[in-house]
Amino acid sequence: MSSIAEVLPNSAHDPRGSDLPTCPVCADSMVAAEASAYVADNVVSYLWTCDTCGYGFVTKHALNRFACN
Repeated sequence: MSSIAEVLPNSAHDPRGSDLPTCPVCADSMVAAEASAYVADNVVSYLWTCDTCGYGFVTKHALNRFACN
């Protein structure tokens, strides 16, 4: 299984929903990551595996820090 990593930019909205990835091989929709891990102070990495064709890839997301008032 090969892997692809990409860092996705922060977005102002919740990433759940329309921003979920699709398989780059068979274009099937992905619903949930197989695993996740913090890879840096503000970066989370997600492992995705397609249920249809078995292709796996990794995405990385930068997190916003929130300040308490």
